[in-house]
Amino acid sequence: MGTASRDFEVTVVDLSNGFRNMDLVVAFMRFRKRVFVDRMEWPLNHIDGIEFEQYDTFSTTYVIAHRSGKVLGGARLKRTDTTHGSGVLVYSYMIRDAHLGLLPNMPARICTENPPVDPAIWELTRFVAEEKPEGIAEAILRTANEFLHERCARACLFLGPPAFLRMAKRLGWSPQPLGPVVGNDDGRFLAFSCDVIAPERHACH
Repeated sequence: MGTASRDFEVTVVDLSNGFRNMDLVVAFMRFRKRVFVDRMEWPLNHIDGIEFEQYDTFSTTYVIAHRSGKVLGGARLKRTDTTHGSGVLVYSYMIRDAHLGLLPNMPARICTENPPVDPAIWELTRFVAEEKPEGIAEAILRTANEFLHERCARACLFLGPPAFLRMAKRLGWSPQPLGPVVGNDDGRFLAFSCDVIAPERHACH
């Protein structure tokens, strides 16, 4: 699944359906390392030039913009009823785990209420895009919305800087903050929710 423009292509890689395009996922993780670790100096897990963490699992879906094999941006999608891990510590998704205080590097209580656990609600994280060519960020978000609509999702949760919410508004969504703006050494963050928009060409049954 994917969409194409004049300058780049956006591909959806759903690892729950197999390992096709796994090389694109690895390239996206390398891109994340260059942006988040090398450029922004976030203290994230990485090895051999790849940034990854506990939410990069076989139940994860990736939306990746690329051109001629070069990754230009992407995002990570997870259903909010997904769990992984065993023993004392079982992870669900980033916003919920941060809210519950399970992520030492993230502010806790980022939501005013407990985040949902619902198969019709997904989370989008690790969103990043190059500035050129224009339209990469918008194409990633629109492709993610189309994928979620095809899965009959009702809403998507986001975690990012406050500017991310303003971008969602510009693109036609109606974001609703889930809590206050919080901060740590990496910057200021806001969790918010957007209803999935129904593209005209899709019908959800």
